[in-house]
Amino acid sequence: MNQKKSVVILIADDDLDDRIMTQEALNDYNVINQVKSVEDGVELIDYLRHNGKFNNPIENPRPDLILLDLNMPKIDGREAIKIIKSDPDLRSIPIIVLTTSKSDIDIIKSYDLGVNCFISKPVTFTRFIEVIRTMGKYWFEIVEFPS
Repeated sequence: MNQKKSVVILIADDDLDDRIMTQEALNDYNVINQVKSVEDGVELIDYLRHNGKFNNPIENPRPDLILLDLNMPKIDGREAIKIIKSDPDLRSIPIIVLTTSKSDIDIIKSYDLGVNCFISKPVTFTRFIEVIRTMGKYWFEIVEFPS
């Protein structure tokens, strides 16, 4: 299957290098997408609700998929998941946790809160690219997103 879907991906990660690496990996995969990013949980919620600097829904479209780091400042990923999944307007957005954590507690709690996938960030760039490509193949060629 070589079908490409146009999707909006929102990366929520406080680490600029990780945001850049993720975007480069997605670009390498050649997904037709619009990648947006936020630096912390407050920006994530503001983006999703079109508050503050994210008030323009054309510039800041609803994401089809959120790539979420758990360990962010202001509102961490765990709390952001609770907020998103308890909001009837947002809860249908798939969330992939993409984090350095390998903690069983974080994995179990993330799934309990309603995430669709939990991925521990690989240490090497090559492995990271490989993981993002595999994730891309699944999420962008196989999965159907809600409209």
